[in-house]
Amino acid sequence: MKLFRMAAVLALVAGPAFAQESPHINLMADGPAKTDDEKAADAARDKAYKETLKKIPDAKASSDPWGGMRADAPKQPAPRAAAASTSKKPKAGTAAN
Repeated sequence: MKLFRMAAVLALVAGPAFAQESPHINLMADGPAKTDDEKAADAARDKAYKETLKKIPDAKASSDPWGGMRADAPKQPAPRAAAASTSKKPKAGTAAN
């Protein structure tokens, strides 16, 4: 019985080591090489893509709708003078937020 346990432990230890030494086999066959026409079409596609990227305008302002709600001050505060002068007082009996 003791011999059987030793053989089982040896098999468990030696199994992963044997698997690491096995030759590496690539099961994916390499595809055929691209022809000159395919290479030219790829180059033209890449050139058109890069030209399209150059046409995208740079973002001038932040599009963060919650930018003023954060703890850190916004870089360019929005003018609030017009909104402060036209504020209305709530009517009596209405709930103020």
